[in-house]
Amino acid sequence: MNEPHVYSDDERRLTLISVLIVFLLAAMSQTVIATAMPRIVGDLSGLHLYAWATTAYLLASTVMVPIWGKLGDLYGRKTILLSGIGLFLAGSWLCGLAGEFGDLPLIGGGMTQLIAFRALQGAGGGALFTTAFAILADLFAPRERAKFSGLFGSVFGVSSIFGPVVGGFLTDHGTTVIAGHLVAGWRWVFFFNVPFALAAVAMIGWKMPTLPHRGGGRIDWLGSALVIAAFVPLLLAITWGGQDHPWGSPLILGMLAWSAAALVGFLLVERRARDPILPLELFRNRTFVTANSAAFVYSMAFMGVSSFLPLYMQVGQGLPATTSGFTMLALMGGFVVSSTVNGQLVTRTGHFKPFMVGGGALLVIGATLLCFIGPDTSTADLAWRLAIFGVGLGPGQSLFSLAVQNTVPFHQIGVATSSGQFTRQIGSTMGVALFGALLTAGLASELDRHAAADPSAQVQRLDLGDLQKMALDRTLHPEEAAARAADPAAQAVDRAIRESFSTAIRYGLIFSLAVLVAGFFLMLMVPGVPLRERPTGPPPVGEPRAAE
Repeated sequence: MNEPHVYSDDERRLTLISVLIVFLLAAMSQTVIATAMPRIVGDLSGLHLYAWATTAYLLASTVMVPIWGKLGDLYGRKTILLSGIGLFLAGSWLCGLAGEFGDLPLIGGGMTQLIAFRALQGAGGGALFTTAFAILADLFAPRERAKFSGLFGSVFGVSSIFGPVVGGFLTDHGTTVIAGHLVAGWRWVFFFNVPFALAAVAMIGWKMPTLPHRGGGRIDWLGSALVIAAFVPLLLAITWGGQDHPWGSPLILGMLAWSAAALVGFLLVERRARDPILPLELFRNRTFVTANSAAFVYSMAFMGVSSFLPLYMQVGQGLPATTSGFTMLALMGGFVVSSTVNGQLVTRTGHFKPFMVGGGALLVIGATLLCFIGPDTSTADLAWRLAIFGVGLGPGQSLFSLAVQNTVPFHQIGVATSSGQFTRQIGSTMGVALFGALLTAGLASELDRHAAADPSAQVQRLDLGDLQKMALDRTLHPEEAAARAADPAAQAVDRAIRESFSTAIRYGLIFSLAVLVAGFFLMLMVPGVPLRERPTGPPPVGEPRAAE
């Protein structure tokens, strides 16, 4: 009879701490750069490449998630986690050095160097996310795991709160002189990762136990290549469509067609592969399908709201970036508290479904309340609506993964966990793109209406890049904003933009509400299977088992 290995409390505690550290670093690497980007762009001279510093990380992280998950099943979490940390460390260090040595062969100048090294950092970051949750599944029974999943959800929320604060502080106050060489403060945003990651590596190497895994498998190279071939152009098309290129342009349509063809090829290959990247039999698991579908939909809504509400406050209400950041703390604070409390309650009761459904209902209520904001909404009024939204969001972020892990066999824990993370990241990208498309369409309509009513408020068509530049200019050039405030004609234009933006954002918020309602019904379809009280066992008899 196959019995699960019993790990000591010391092994589990130190492993949990080390995994939490790397998870926090991976989460913060997505948020810490936001407040540093204006200074980075100024130093490296690449305003036209502004968005790519984030896009490169997300692309690499997303497409590598299913590959890392499968490799963890084959070769062990410890090996894959250390490999991911190594890539993440290398990427972080090189990002901090971007532009220090002038133009480099093949890579080019400082901004293109940063983009390339951010992609390397993202490739490693993908391993940290998916392996962290898979290690939890190896060490803790599903019922006990719930409270730790809630803790990881809280870490993600904390990173969203403190990442921009840390990035801004290091950028503004971190400039130092070392051995006569000036080190700009924004470079410490990347160097900051290094000592913590090295500490985690030491703890993992010293105390993380050997975890059972399948071994004996082969890497599905063709499947891995097709994952990248299918989803890189898809994500780029979603990101560029409606902003850099029209949705109907040959480039966007060609990329979508290429993605569809590669996806069909991927499914055909996976049907015949001995060790597929994504075993298609998982789609016969009702929990796997419904939980991941709901997670996909919820990620669409969450990222749309969290990405554009700060822009609404800065452009639609004329608030400074600092105020908008503090207002968003209400959302993340509600998320952190809810995620932690619900994790504890799920562990205590052994049932996740009531808390998942309750959170989903509260999330729909929060989204409904956000649909009624406008140009005159106060920060306090917006904050309590965001707090309700955040409290409703908390349970879903961790419980979807827990539900899936509770119903899949041991040898598919890694790939099942990574599939959930993968669908979330795809959903997040699509949510931002669709929300942004609705926002810009609504903004164009509202600006035309204002221009017809007041010819002095004539404004050229604005896209998301223009809006982001407006918010950035207010931060970098406050003297220009002061000059516009003294010009009646400029004031009329600014008022038209603020009122139009505040109305247009409701298009995106209504879309998010509709998506969340659909997600709520998907959530109701997730089977409420009681959580197991014993850890996941080793592979069944006949399956190969190897030590790390």
